Amino acid sequence: MLPLRFLLVAAVGLVGSFPFCGSAQIDRVTGRSFATRSEVIAQRGMVCTSHPLATQIGLDILKAGGSAVDAAIAANAALGLMEPVSCGIGGDLFAIVYEAKTKKLHGLNASGRSPLGLSRERLWLELQQRGLTTIPPRGLLPISVPGAVDGWFELHRKFGRLPMAQILAPTIRDAREGFPLTEVIAYYWERSLAILGNETGAIMATFAPAGRAPEKGEIFKNPDLADTLALLAVQGRDAFYRGEIARRMDTFFSEKGGWLRRLDLEKHTSTWVEPVSINYRGYDVYELPPNGQGIAALQMLNILEGFDLKKMGYNSPDALHVMIEAKKLAFEDRAKFYADPAFSKIPWEGLLSKEYAAQRRALIKWDQAGKTYDAGQPALQSGDTIYLTTADAEGNMVSLIQSNYRGMGSGVVVPGLGFGFQNRGEMFTLQAGHANDYAPGKRPFHTIIPAFIMKDGQPWLSFGVMGGAMQPQGHVQIVVNLIDFGMNVQEAGDASRWQHEGSTDYDRPKMTTGGYVNLESSVPWSTRADLLRRGHDLRVDLGGYGGYQAIRWDPQHRVYLGASESRKDGQAAGW
Repeated sequence: MLPLRFLLVAAVGLVGSFPFCGSAQIDRVTGRSFATRSEVIAQRGMVCTSHPLATQIGLDILKAGGSAVDAAIAANAALGLMEPVSCGIGGDLFAIVYEAKTKKLHGLNASGRSPLGLSRERLWLELQQRGLTTIPPRGLLPISVPGAVDGWFELHRKFGRLPMAQILAPTIRDAREGFPLTEVIAYYWERSLAILGNETGAIMATFAPAGRAPEKGEIFKNPDLADTLALLAVQGRDAFYRGEIARRMDTFFSEKGGWLRRLDLEKHTSTWVEPVSINYRGYDVYELPPNGQGIAALQMLNILEGFDLKKMGYNSPDALHVMIEAKKLAFEDRAKFYADPAFSKIPWEGLLSKEYAAQRRALIKWDQAGKTYDAGQPALQSGDTIYLTTADAEGNMVSLIQSNYRGMGSGVVVPGLGFGFQNRGEMFTLQAGHANDYAPGKRPFHTIIPAFIMKDGQPWLSFGVMGGAMQPQGHVQIVVNLIDFGMNVQEAGDASRWQHEGSTDYDRPKMTTGGYVNLESSVPWSTRADLLRRGHDLRVDLGGYGGYQAIRWDPQHRVYLGASESRKDGQAAGW
């Protein structure tokens, strides 16, 4: 007799709106049966984002002679207007840029820091007064310095071609004249406002001027954001960090009891960093170093390299079992070590060594899901979100991710500015001595991570998967789908996904039950049954599997192949 858990999962699949099935509800004559469409193929350039209008704006910038970075900034600005539930200039940004001229990868960490005037002792007092023991997700307290605008101007200074006024002009126009909401964004917009509508500031006046969330197809305008972007277009980044916008932010937070001040904005800087990598079956997979979580994906791939996933097969119980266990192992290290390297010495070289991966791999049991793992002891050696990717005719490519963190971030909007502030400060722990313990002027642990793959010294793939802790799990699934299972870039994103939840984290105690695994509906019955027999706690989730975009360079035909997430409203387009 099957376990009760399996029968419950079966019942959800049979009576719910999403029955378990193995393919898309179409009959394709080429490719995998589950693919939603073919790859987009173009010679001169490619833009892939989570909104078709943002994709078109980026493509127009390329056609006007802009670089891949110009197109990325333009598309990101458009997404801040059109998808404010996920991103905007009140949030942070990370990017990896492939520069064709030098054949080099450049990493940018444009994340902000905690307020200098908020000491750890004062933070504790604020929490105690509210009856809290952790930093809340909403309101004034979790707000850190927004880094996205400085990130734009740093990228533009190094790799831009067109003037910033031209790059921001399409979004300024659409903010004034309006644009129609897409289906998935409208859904999350309504959900976010239901939670955040009573926060300090002008969130309802800005994002629900009719007293409710705008509907799918409804034209939405944000004239305040148009004015803010127009200032940036003329006065540059200093308008945000030193000028009129900074003054208005400082006045608002001073009056409302927040901690962000003009000094925090004036002192903000982005950081150019060297991307870190591991070799996975002949492919060099790159992520950015902490304070982000990108090296978790690299740790997982190092562990998985010791298994013959190709022989196991796509969606097989063996393949999913070892991938889930590799995630558990990597995330225990993530919870212990990942933080701002300016405040903690992070053993990332040890974490990414093949020897360390072999030690961790040996802990996986074939017939049993791990209920608890400890963080490892690596050698200390020297050393809600949108994702978009662009490529231009010269071969430059950009992998960029930008976020407010949770849906619409903190829910705080300064009247008249048109954007909400992130709540990244929630990611700090208050555990004394921990690498990610709160301190003034410190970058919190970050979930958003861009990725890039090189093959034989040439660019191969610019990609990312948005979605909190799903991101490194998603990165690994994409890499495995492409390299081990031979999928194309669209199939790799359309393939069914899994997400493990319940690992040790900054805001939860040590994993002792093994957590649980959400599986998309197309994972076969036979695989589910086998995973249950091994002790995995299987559940069904909707909407928690991230959002993917990718561009692959084909050196043989000298074309780009683009893909966009079928679970979102996105579009890949080229010319």
